[in-house]
Amino acid sequence: MIRYFTAGESHGPALSTIVEGMPAGVALTETNINDQLARRQQGYGRGGRMKIEKDRAEMLSGVRFGKTIGSPVAMLIRNRDWENWTVPMAQFDDNAAEVQKITIPRPGHADLTGFVKYGFDDIRPVIDRSSARETAARVAAGSLARAFLRQLGIQIGSYISTIGPISESAAPVSLSELLDAGAESLAAEADKSPVRMIDTATSDAAIAAIDQAKADGDTLGGIVELYITGVPMGLGSYVQHDRRLDSELAAAIMSIQAIKGVEIGPAFDNARKPGSQVHDELFAGGEEGLRRESNRAGGIEGSMSSGQPIHIRAAMKPISSLVSPLRSFDLATLEAVQSRFERSDTCAVPAAGIVAEAVVAPVIANALLEKIGGDHMAEIAERLEAYRDALRMRFGG
Repeated sequence: MIRYFTAGESHGPALSTIVEGMPAGVALTETNINDQLARRQQGYGRGGRMKIEKDRAEMLSGVRFGKTIGSPVAMLIRNRDWENWTVPMAQFDDNAAEVQKITIPRPGHADLTGFVKYGFDDIRPVIDRSSARETAARVAAGSLARAFLRQLGIQIGSYISTIGPISESAAPVSLSELLDAGAESLAAEADKSPVRMIDTATSDAAIAAIDQAKADGDTLGGIVELYITGVPMGLGSYVQHDRRLDSELAAAIMSIQAIKGVEIGPAFDNARKPGSQVHDELFAGGEEGLRRESNRAGGIEGSMSSGQPIHIRAAMKPISSLVSPLRSFDLATLEAVQSRFERSDTCAVPAAGIVAEAVVAPVIANALLEKIGGDHMAEIAERLEAYRDALRMRFGG
């Protein structure tokens, strides 16, 4: 089972991650990891922090001669901004009394709840660990699972369909063609836009909306459309709640900072329709011996992969740090005050798509390993091909 842990604070010396359970023999390059980190830093509407950080992962263990060796993989991402925070974020120092405490919580953030939960007298520790800066470590971890999946013909990609009031009126005309080429083709097309939208006119309108929000001292959220292609039928299970593929994917997406909603396929639109207009009809034939002519289930039926592209939609709320502050109160005095501003983005929805791609990769990798097993790539690839062949033979494909 692949699992990972992250450590580090937003303004600390570095972020780190340990990935356990990676099979041996997964081919890796520094580019596999650092390209994903660079994608996470892009996107129109990002704040000043992105001008400081140039994220690169330092490999500490678990890889030899460009391949995983089955032992835990440890990586480090240094925070360049640390040099500006050595005093307020010092691990060991006698000058703590000289550092000004932050006691005004920002509405919508973890500030107040974290302050109360952990018994702090200063919000700074909450700010620095709850920050979305942590997702850089998760993108690094997810890049390993992505490399594993890619070598087995499974690809992950995303685009943005909504930013604030601007939405694409329908799925891009080229969506089906891009998915046929693999979800990474979809991601590459989206990456051509500063806001990762496929339609040029919608992209331009979203950029204008972000500019207006910035001028107003406000922020914008949006919707991520994520696809996973090449997933064989039968991953996940209906037998127990914690083995349901859709619940595991939803949990992974919901773990991303500022994500407040997830749906598999057009779930909320389906909820307003009769069943006769929702369920995907079945036909014999196709790549794995059967096919469907629609994908309203989003690639998952009965909590198991159907063999179609998995489609996940994620709603990101507007970022909570506002230049034009909302009302709050001082935790030290209980006096009503305006909330404080912490350096932040105007819109981070494009980056959220990259993080979403990263966090679903270990989920799919684990579901695949649970189904076919194996400890090294040659063994796993052979078993997966045998499983695909068995599906085709079973349904006469």
